[in-house]
Order: sequence, then C-alpha cells, then structure tokens
Amino acid sequence: MPGDSELIKLYSQRILALAADIPRTERLESPDATVKKRSPLCGSTVTVDLTMRDGRVADYGQDVKACALGQAAASVVGNAIVGQSADEIRAARDALRAMLKEDGPTPPAPFDGLEVLRPAQDYKNRHASILLALDAATEAAHDAEARQTA
Repeated sequence: MPGDSELIKLYSQRILALAADIPRTERLESPDATVKKRSPLCGSTVTVDLTMRDGRVADYGQDVKACALGQAAASVVGNAIVGQSADEIRAARDALRAMLKEDGPTPPAPFDGLEVLRPAQDYKNRHASILLALDAATEAAHDAEARQTA
C-alpha cells in the first residue's frame, strides 16, 4: 500500500475542487428511471435519476453521499452525461473500470475528465466508490430505454 505522501497526492486540488462542486444535485420529479448504488466496503451511495429522449439522456439528477473520490467522479459524470446514449455511458463506465484496475486508457470524451482519478489505481478499496455514479447511470439509462420500448 502506498505511503501517506502518496495518499496526500491522491487528494489533489483538482479532485477536491470537483468534489466541492458537484453539478445536477437536484433529484428529478418524474424520471424515466432511478437507481441507487452503494459501495459495501465504505458505505458510499449514489442515487441517480434520468430521463431519456430519442435514445439520449435528456435530464439527470443525482444524490451523492460518498468520499471525495466518489464525489469527484460524480461531478465529472454530472457535467458530461446529458446528451449521451446508454451505450456511451456503459462504455465510459467500462473504460473507467479498466483505467483503475488495468491501467487502461482514459475514458472517452466527454468523460475524459475522469483521468484525474487515475492516481487512485493503487487504492483498490476506493474503486467501488469511484465507479458508483457511472454504475448507477448505466443501469438507469438501460432501465429507461427498456421501459420506453416495452
């Protein structure tokens, strides 16, 4: 496990700035789907609401109760998700997971701001919290699409 100085570097000014300014924190009144995800290891939770129109996210709201890393990820997601398809959200989630676990490439734009979380690769106990927003958004987007085609 990396030392204290590495942990301090992990919580960079950019990560802390993202965590302090999470967009779209209002829950939606009539979402097409709502999904709540929880990290069993740390107890972080993210609840997302979204609406889909013509196969793309039209509106998005989130309630984030997570560590600074999970908050930073939710901040990037909140800024990037409107206009994205369910498949693009899933691809971003899969890329973030690969970036953290396998030193994969940065998630594609507009989710490329998640690159700021690359230093968390060595902190496996934080990966679940970082992935919460995209895990929940992926499931919600697919749920919303399934309801609209049913």
